[in-house]
Amino acid sequence: MAKPALPSRTRAPRARLAPPAWLTAGLRPQPTPVPWPAVARASIALAAPLAVGFATGQTTYGALVSMGALSGVIGDTADAYRMRVFNIAVPQLFGALGVTLGALVFDQGWLAVAVLTLVALVSGMISSIGAVASVSGLLLLLNAVVGAGLPMPDPWWKAPLLLTLGGVVVLVLTLLGWPLRGGAPERAAVAGTYRAIAELFEAAGTDAYDEKRQAVTASLNQSYDLVLGRRARQHGRAPTLVRLLAQLNVVIPILEAAPAAHFAARRFHRPLPPEIPAAVRDLADAVETGRTGTPELHLPEARRPSEKAVDAAVRYAATVVHKAEPRAYNVDDRLGRPAALRVRMRRAARGVLLSGASWRYGLRLALCIGLAQALVSLIAVPRSYWVALTVTFVMKPDFGSVFSRAVLRAFGTAGGLLVAAPILAALPRGWWDVPVMLVLAALIPAFSAKGYAFQTAAITPVILLLSDLLNHQGFHLVLPRLYDSLIGCAIALVAGYLLWPESWHTRVADRLADAVADTAAYVELAFGNGAGGGAGADGGDQGARHRARRKLYRDMSTVRSEFQRALTEPPPAGDLAAAWWPLAIAVERIVDATTAARIRVDHGAPAPHPTEVAVVERQLRELAEGLRSSEVLVEVRADLGGDEDGVLAPLRQEVRAARAIATPAPDTAASAPDTGSSAQDTGSSAPPTPARDGGGAP
Repeated sequence: MAKPALPSRTRAPRARLAPPAWLTAGLRPQPTPVPWPAVARASIALAAPLAVGFATGQTTYGALVSMGALSGVIGDTADAYRMRVFNIAVPQLFGALGVTLGALVFDQGWLAVAVLTLVALVSGMISSIGAVASVSGLLLLLNAVVGAGLPMPDPWWKAPLLLTLGGVVVLVLTLLGWPLRGGAPERAAVAGTYRAIAELFEAAGTDAYDEKRQAVTASLNQSYDLVLGRRARQHGRAPTLVRLLAQLNVVIPILEAAPAAHFAARRFHRPLPPEIPAAVRDLADAVETGRTGTPELHLPEARRPSEKAVDAAVRYAATVVHKAEPRAYNVDDRLGRPAALRVRMRRAARGVLLSGASWRYGLRLALCIGLAQALVSLIAVPRSYWVALTVTFVMKPDFGSVFSRAVLRAFGTAGGLLVAAPILAALPRGWWDVPVMLVLAALIPAFSAKGYAFQTAAITPVILLLSDLLNHQGFHLVLPRLYDSLIGCAIALVAGYLLWPESWHTRVADRLADAVADTAAYVELAFGNGAGGGAGADGGDQGARHRARRKLYRDMSTVRSEFQRALTEPPPAGDLAAAWWPLAIAVERIVDATTAARIRVDHGAPAPHPTEVAVVERQLRELAEGLRSSEVLVEVRADLGGDEDGVLAPLRQEVRAARAIATPAPDTAASAPDTGSSAQDTGSSAPPTPARDGGGAP
């Protein structure tokens, strides 16, 4: 039984001095646009408190407010205004609690070690709840470390108040556009989903289809997160929210029709008429501008089942998009009512306390923070709190690969010091710091989207400048900052990576096994309840199928994230992740083929025999068990007979391709199949570009 073959790119000859791809991937900047509004907010939020501090003679207070503003800038990652309130305000409260706890144990030796270790445990555990909880845990630990390492002004409440005030400044600047733009971010996201689907239709029948489908999945996930996040805090039936939900719901039938159109275009070598993507783009414009009235559609005559599915879905979407008050569509019930806040909090707390992964993350972070604090308690390290700060940002469990973040942080810190050194050496402290901060703060949001190393390089000189205003050490801060960062990275690599065997192995096989098992359940849901009787035609089954398909694609997005994390790991984890990549593509195409077959049946094609459905489902479940058992693959049956002219023929073809990737060849016992050739049957074989972790890191 063989493991998946390493992709050919890892076996290609490489120049001896050239660094490996997994090491350099994070050093390549992502081609993202500059977020100019965020740039302006960061400059004002960090420079204005300094100006006020100099004007009033309270430089320390101004520096603390700017530190709080820095935390707010890092946490401002949402699009919708309502979500931004929570993303900025809630973490600031945890940050205030953290600096209070840290200040209470300032210069207390082993008591500080114990308290910070406990705070790190809590921080790591609550990070698994969600995005807001993750940033809250980050600020809780970050400010606790700062409070325990720097003398804070008396009385005790001043430091948390000043840091929180900095977050309030960022929040106020962020919400200035709310009265004028209101729900514009949500509308723009939903309109963007329509435009992504238009591009998907244009790619039907071509090799670009898989990439466009992935873009649609990401856009749809973002739209649902924005709209449902807003709905979770607004239980009433606000007309604008109901209409937006209706416009987002009717995307699902269009998206379900796309695989049928793709398989038909590939089979008959005929692309979709350009009128169809043009009509979808017109719907996107209507969503974004709020246009209502009678829709004008100019669609070609639909003849085949796939064409009828696309035509019906687009026409239905046009009716809903242009309807001013879509109360009749019962959009809230279709999506499900959100639970009360106390219920969601109780579920989150139960999930954290009973989750093994949550405890492991918390214990890893606590071990590293405890070692960092113990080290600086035993050895005189200048500005010792930087060691624990480095560990905090490298070890945050939901921010990606610990190994790659440690390496990238070392590079980013070195780059930031090159910028900070001449500033600290040449410029006197005073009013010159205000224009310098205007420039340095603007680089934070501009560089954060480029990757973790670039974000670290942008934040490092800001932290050094603010620290100098508190400690007045000038250029002497530079080298200790480098030493402390390297020590923190070393602690994270040893105690947070090497000591935990689960860090060395990729989890993509387990994630793929779950996805394949869910795909088998999706096949059963689509055809199992009497394939000949048109299962799924009624509203209840159709809604269940919609939810199952959405869950599958969201889970596959999680699998992609796991691939991106694993690809930044050193061998063998990174190479194994690259080898598994063709199977991930194959699973997505199996879901598409299932949806396409169901849509064809719904629009007149003969339904498959229940025996055919049972065979496909059994093959998928056996494949899932083979993947889940171990990384050493087990050989299972690959016989997939059936009507080659029936609706399930494309689905069987995709299942065969997946089995060819995951099943070792009959004549090999120790060598793996050539995943490169198998990948040609499943679309793009190139692994995804490794993620450039964001998430904030001084």
